[in-house]
Amino acid sequence: MHYDVFNGDADGIAALIQLRIAEPKQSELITGVKRDIKLLEQVAQREGVESVTVLDISMEKNLSPLNALLEQGIEVFYCDHHRTGDAPESSQLTQVINLDSEVCTSLLINEHLKGQFAKWAVVGAFGDNLFKPAQDLAKSLSLPQDDIEFLKELGTLINYNGYGSSLDDLYIEPAQLYKQLLAYPCPLMLREDYSSPYYELKVGHFNDYANVSKLKPIEENEVSRIYELPNEAWARRISGVFSNDLANEVPNKAHAVLTMNPAGADYTVSVRAPLENRTGADEVCITFPTGGGRKAAAGINKLPLSSKSHFIDALNNFYK
Repeated sequence: MHYDVFNGDADGIAALIQLRIAEPKQSELITGVKRDIKLLEQVAQREGVESVTVLDISMEKNLSPLNALLEQGIEVFYCDHHRTGDAPESSQLTQVINLDSEVCTSLLINEHLKGQFAKWAVVGAFGDNLFKPAQDLAKSLSLPQDDIEFLKELGTLINYNGYGSSLDDLYIEPAQLYKQLLAYPCPLMLREDYSSPYYELKVGHFNDYANVSKLKPIEENEVSRIYELPNEAWARRISGVFSNDLANEVPNKAHAVLTMNPAGADYTVSVRAPLENRTGADEVCITFPTGGGRKAAAGINKLPLSSKSHFIDALNNFYK
């Protein structure tokens, strides 16, 4: 059995769509909410694994199960742009890794496939808030501006759907959304199909975002803006896309969005480095026990309420 293991956000989904249109394969899908990245453990515990494709999840957070798979002689194709840690060397491992802050997994797969399904890579890059690389790729395809704007919105909506503390928070489970989107070799086809998931996500996003106008930062200074969101499903859904919007709105500041988790004991944190200096988000977050990510965008899965001021100080001190 082959396993496709992928992040449930726009980048992970768009990367796998490109691969599976180019290389159709019967596979078991392993994914989850965007923050659920320790996914290889689910594969390493199973019998009959023959090969694995891993997309858009940090190797550093999955080294133990990855090594276990390689020791069993299982072939692994790993494509990602997050922290790798001490990456293993094995003839069974094919790596397409680039940690540059202007790169995402969809763009790496696009290069790997020599641009066969580049419009889907544009979707993934926009969803990962890589607006300039996405625009550059779209313009290289000679796409008209209205098509570019649609691909940008589609990427944002797919990404937005991945945020939540559990699958129950999401409008469409990522594995199901991937299956639905795989039916569209060109993402522009979703615009013409009024039964497509694009329209379902568009309505949900619009309804959730009605709450954003009421939000004010809990702290703002010369280097950062920090927001706190309540323990509500809409807040968990918009946290990541809202963080991206804030970063684009004020590109010279770092941004953090703290969303109260359901138990009320801790926060899920989204951090965005200043767009004018896309570095350091991972360095800030990795100092907390459940933190991780990449240079431009990172997060903390469970920040205790008692650590809130410590986190704010760490963010401000890094970027001051």
